[in-house]
Amino acid sequence: MSEWWTYSLSDFLLFSPRTYHRLFELYNEAVWPAHVAAVALAIAIAISLRRNDGRTVAAILAATWLWIAWAYHLDRYATINWTAVYFAAAFAFQSLLLLWTGVVRNALDLSSRLRIGLALVAFALVIQPTIALLLGRPWTQSEIFGLAPDPTAIATLGILVMARRPHWHLLTIPILWCIFTGLTLWTMEEPDALVSPIAATLALAVAAWKTLAPLREPRDENH
Repeated sequence: MSEWWTYSLSDFLLFSPRTYHRLFELYNEAVWPAHVAAVALAIAIAISLRRNDGRTVAAILAATWLWIAWAYHLDRYATINWTAVYFAAAFAFQSLLLLWTGVVRNALDLSSRLRIGLALVAFALVIQPTIALLLGRPWTQSEIFGLAPDPTAIATLGILVMARRPHWHLLTIPILWCIFTGLTLWTMEEPDALVSPIAATLALAVAAWKTLAPLREPRDENH
């Protein structure tokens, strides 16, 4: 038996890059015309952000996370990766957290309007779906907000960055997913491997800054 330190990330990859991207193509074909609904939800999020309607935004995000848990992870990704069952559970749990915090408690105040958050949301909704084309893959392999996990996680992080205070319980799963998908793409030597980890790093930095800022205020007043 080989020693554990002799393994690399590629040894744990259960599928080829071609199979992975083909999965999105088959998934997009199977769920069409859900893409129309996804675009409508993206527009609704943009309008709700402008109105600081955190409850509506949370409800939309919860619906997309639950949809991806079932339609993508359980129904599709699990066919090439057995760990997708656990990802589905995590995405479903994230949906419940969003419902509880943003809808039931109405505790998602999105009035900060931080540009980093707006940039992440804009990237997830508009730019990320075009990455497949930019990398020479067919448009049928595009990853769309509300249907695919990566743009949905990044958009969620962007929205949470715009919250008045950090919601660490809502940030944890999207950040962990961004790290995992980054490692997966890195192992496949994909040029966009750092996109999701960079988004997670930005969200983590902003959340840490918001957490530590109140602790610095009394010290500044004493000086």
